[in-house]
Amino acid sequence: MRKLFIILFSLLCVSLNAQILIDKVIAVVGKYPVMLSDLEVYHLERLKEDSSAVKCKAFEELLYSKLLLAQADRDSVVVSDGEVEAEISKRLSYYLNMFGGDEAKFEAFYGKRTNVFKDDIRDDVHNQLLQQKMRGKITGDTKLTPSEVRSFYHSMPQDSFPLVNTELEIAQIIKMPPVSEESKKEARAKIEDYRDQIVNQGKSFSVLAALYSEDPGSAKQGGQLPPFGRGQMVPEFEAVAFRLKKGQVSEIFESAYGFHFMELIARKGETVDARHILIAPKITQMDVLNAKTQLDTIQKSILEGRITFEQAAKKYSDDKETKQNGGLMLNPGTGNTKWENEDISQLDQNLVFMFDKMNVGEVTTPMNYSGIDGKPGYKILTIISRSDPHKVNLKDDYAKLLQMATYQRNKKQIKDWIERRSKLTYIKIDPEYVCKLEYNWYLPN
Repeated sequence: MRKLFIILFSLLCVSLNAQILIDKVIAVVGKYPVMLSDLEVYHLERLKEDSSAVKCKAFEELLYSKLLLAQADRDSVVVSDGEVEAEISKRLSYYLNMFGGDEAKFEAFYGKRTNVFKDDIRDDVHNQLLQQKMRGKITGDTKLTPSEVRSFYHSMPQDSFPLVNTELEIAQIIKMPPVSEESKKEARAKIEDYRDQIVNQGKSFSVLAALYSEDPGSAKQGGQLPPFGRGQMVPEFEAVAFRLKKGQVSEIFESAYGFHFMELIARKGETVDARHILIAPKITQMDVLNAKTQLDTIQKSILEGRITFEQAAKKYSDDKETKQNGGLMLNPGTGNTKWENEDISQLDQNLVFMFDKMNVGEVTTPMNYSGIDGKPGYKILTIISRSDPHKVNLKDDYAKLLQMATYQRNKKQIKDWIERRSKLTYIKIDPEYVCKLEYNWYLPN
């Protein structure tokens, strides 16, 4: 939460500084200026260490970001409106989640309506996506081979490798309450009535969406979704969206979220503007308790040795992401199956204390779980392995070494690229802000 406040406070400071200080251009890269306010915001986000070296590093990162944009112009790199809108929606969802999903609290903190916030960050998001694409062109996506990782490990002084804290491998089994056929019929009948009111009775799609759609994100916008491209929606939704003609209302279709129908507002190339209405079949408290009962039975079977946790996960878990791995959870921060306490605390701080008291192989009792769609369910967890603190080594920490070696390779590629491209790009820096840069920038007098 503190990091979010710093980021949002940084954005507010730009507008406040404009009233107190006269902003100015402190560097130009190609046609892109670096403003003093840019540097102040960058520096503010690095408040852990207030030093000239940190400020110089922030300044160099800004120069690099502008050089990426200048090269994107030369290489005709483009970012679609759909990509921008999808990224804005993802960020907004993250920010709102930090406020417990309460849009009013977010707007009160930021001091602006959500749609104004989205407009304010649109240009920045567009440029950041361009920069990401350019970085991808520089570093490529070729993965290092095991022999290259070994060479990196043996080439580095052993005392340069960090100490790894205790790490856990964790597995889970999730049970979600099944939706009854009766609930499905009720939801289907309700959404068929709404579609009939629009198609045959001339009612407003936007009004009915605002009144009745159970998609809280789009209902407030009259059912309208941010523009999206292929691969950004669930397959069922995308398949319908890209078949419709402008102004056409689809038939009713089903996804994991419930029953939908949609209207195509516009289509620009591979980007779609659409509105939809969602009605989700209702889950009763008895359905939820039945899921817990099922999981109680599964846990008992595991503890009695009639089935392993891995076998039970593959057979019974409703979590598609971990089911085929025997329930083994992937750490999204590292891309591997090892979890430190800091990583676990991002899931749930209470899990850190719980796992500290658990032994390897021990299985929890059923715990409350909420899916990405907000539906309630239950889960059980187990610890597959626990490692002691140790220095990074090839045997136990290949994924970490791969990450470190890839970082070093990418850093060298960026260094060489900056040295080459800075010779071919107009760069001018205000003498007051010249500092000791890490990379070899070509800066004519």
